[in-house]
Amino acid sequence: MDFKSVTHVFFIGIGGIGMSALARFFLAAGKVISGYDRTSTALTDELISEGISIMFNDDVGAIEDIFKSIPNRNSILIVYTPAIPPDSRILSWYRQNGFTLFKRSEILGFITRGQKTIAVAGTHGKTTTSTMIAHLLHHAGINCTAFLGGIAKNFDSNLILGDRTGSKGEHVMVVEADEYDRSFLQLYPDCAVITATAPDHLDIYKTYQAMLESYQQFASQVSEDGLILTKKEVNTGPVKTTVRRYGFNPPADYYCKVTNTQPDAYFFDIYTPDEKLEKVRLALPGSHNVENAVAAVAVAKWMKVDNSRIRSGLESFLGIKRRFEFVIRHPLLTFIDDSAHHPDEIESALNSVKEIFPGKRIAGVFQPHLFTRTRDFADRFAFSLNKLDRIFLLPIYPAREKPIEGVTSALILNKISGACSLETFESLPGKLLNESFDVLITLGAGDIDKLIRPIVKLLNQRLKNLASDEK
Repeated sequence: MDFKSVTHVFFIGIGGIGMSALARFFLAAGKVISGYDRTSTALTDELISEGISIMFNDDVGAIEDIFKSIPNRNSILIVYTPAIPPDSRILSWYRQNGFTLFKRSEILGFITRGQKTIAVAGTHGKTTTSTMIAHLLHHAGINCTAFLGGIAKNFDSNLILGDRTGSKGEHVMVVEADEYDRSFLQLYPDCAVITATAPDHLDIYKTYQAMLESYQQFASQVSEDGLILTKKEVNTGPVKTTVRRYGFNPPADYYCKVTNTQPDAYFFDIYTPDEKLEKVRLALPGSHNVENAVAAVAVAKWMKVDNSRIRSGLESFLGIKRRFEFVIRHPLLTFIDDSAHHPDEIESALNSVKEIFPGKRIAGVFQPHLFTRTRDFADRFAFSLNKLDRIFLLPIYPAREKPIEGVTSALILNKISGACSLETFESLPGKLLNESFDVLITLGAGDIDKLIRPIVKLLNQRLKNLASDEK
């Protein structure tokens, strides 16, 4: 698709992490951008401050006239996310008035076509891994554009812009390949990383086998002279491409051995098929992030980044907002925020918390994401959350879904053996005020981030009280 004739782009669901990166990309290309989303967030506030017009009512009448111009419809690009309900009035109006609509994944496919592309897929770990890869390439001076599934702290954005004119050498794309709605099948990468294929999005795939077949289709689309990098337990199916395995431990083509751990860093050696990179430092908590780093290093080696740049790149990597993010780190009290919303993600995050804070009392606040995911994985959610000493469950965040009879957070509560209670956004602060814990972690991908500021305020007051008691 040629975007040269496009002057205006309207995004339906602009506040999503993937959609907002695309909006920023087209804004940087000189297009006029507008969009709709259901709720105002910190991210939509940022987009507005950057010059993007956003409306929060599903009202066709509120759309600026230029974005509804029938005579000029060929210069207007309409992009939507499958997370938008099909009965959206704005979505329906554009469909009924002869506009051509494109899914976000289709646009990403058009942008990456003909570009050297590194795509990172997986039910968890893909945001951190893709962001690490993009940071390593950028740090090494490689001309790189990246569409990320989180806000990279090194760039304070989910978009990294390179030069696509060729004036700065070969241009490389790094993209997070989303399996939802089979979106990643729009990509034909030169290098693909598959971090995990745990069951998820069964509302789309219906069966786990169908989901695995979709991943295998994605793997089959990697160019013949490229690279597929996967965890050793992932079955790529028959592919035409070189496959390499990575993991925390051997046997694998790329693996690591941790040599030292500190409260704020991991030190480890990385083993590749050809050499050993010694004394690598990652200032990012969580052993799961060390494994993500192994994958990122494997891709960097494929891109011929030298070892000194890899070491300094990993050491300077600051992480991603809401990915095991330390909000408060104090000897008396720690607060971590994480977007984990799949049982495996939660288990991985909590294992890391327990590893970093042995013997400490750990409390967690979890907001389930989607009714279908809660229904399908209630047992596994309970198993993962039972690692906590105290659990606070918030109501399910519906996102794109309508309620399902009998499916509430109580479905998880009833399967948890430890101390657990159902809370609301209003009741939670009071409960936290009266609860004893050394570490608090918030978990979820909905609007739980709205609780961060009030929780910080509450915990800072607790720290003042604790300090006062010690005097």
